Amino acid sequence: MLVEKNVPLQTSNTFGIVAKALTLVRVGSQADIAAVLQNPALRAAAKFVLGGGSNIVLTGDVKALVLKVEITGRRLVSENAKAWIVEAGAGENWHDLVTWTLQNGYPGLENLALIPGTVGASPVQNIGAYGVELQDRFDSLDAVDLTTGRSFTLNAAQCAFGYRDSVFKHTSKPDAAGHSGFGLAGKALITKVRFALPKAWKPVLGYADIEKKRLQSSIDVPDALQIYEWICEIRKAKLPDPKLIGNAGSFFKNPTVSPEQCADIIQREPKIVHYQLADGSVKLAAGWLIDACGWRGKSIGNAGVYEKQALVLVNRGGAGHPVTGGEVMTLAKAIQTSVYERFGLRLEPEPVVV
Repeated sequence: MLVEKNVPLQTSNTFGIVAKALTLVRVGSQADIAAVLQNPALRAAAKFVLGGGSNIVLTGDVKALVLKVEITGRRLVSENAKAWIVEAGAGENWHDLVTWTLQNGYPGLENLALIPGTVGASPVQNIGAYGVELQDRFDSLDAVDLTTGRSFTLNAAQCAFGYRDSVFKHTSKPDAAGHSGFGLAGKALITKVRFALPKAWKPVLGYADIEKKRLQSSIDVPDALQIYEWICEIRKAKLPDPKLIGNAGSFFKNPTVSPEQCADIIQREPKIVHYQLADGSVKLAAGWLIDACGWRGKSIGNAGVYEKQALVLVNRGGAGHPVTGGEVMTLAKAIQTSVYERFGLRLEPEPVVV
């Protein structure tokens, strides 16, 4: 185990924010975690688990011990009549895993292509796109308790998946009534994730962008690889490449409202983009709400709203003056205020603010 001090994190977060990890340990195996916990000073320290840095906003140097997850490996674990069970190390690049599954004949993750980040972060965020969420393809995961060093496995129910949510995003602090929750934020490090990829595969279509691609190509029933290629084309056209323009992907969650609330908003805003959900509620497009408030292309300091997609905040600073986390959050709060004042809705950020 190598303990590094004052490690620059600008290239370890996709926003390109300048910050340092005061102390950092690279985790390439479970043995590295054991070594951390055998060190009295490191064991007692608060811990911050860092994957690909695609879903964080750093507002300053990270004082907690940064555990940089770099566990690799991809394999077919088993298969049954219904699915192939594929396992990947938490440090694997997510898009590379999606590509690998399709190359090996295991469909199911194609709608999640080109989502930035690592495999270990995917269940934390319950990532989703174009009609598929991670929980739809999830089998189980392995993790390590950062207090005891014990390994444990969680199934989907134990992960408590929600919209861009899981048990890993919540603490175990008592609530107002004094009840302790089963939160694992800061208490566990995911080492491996397994996915159940269906043998009775069916294409997940229905989104306007995908339907447009289907009509343009005259392909009535696309296969998984075709959908993968369409998704990559759609995302590249709409979203900036973090390697070229710093960003954290979609910055706000799409708010969910009741049918009555949606009907009220439609009376005032007939063109609002909305999607009916299975439980009867309605999901509104946060990007449309932000755009309607006039934020597309606007900036505060070196933080801006992307010209092609208002849901994405970007780093407009140059090499000498990159965006700060403070500028990003100032812009985010201004957008939240505008949307609330116009629509009565509170947008919730997706990234973790550190």
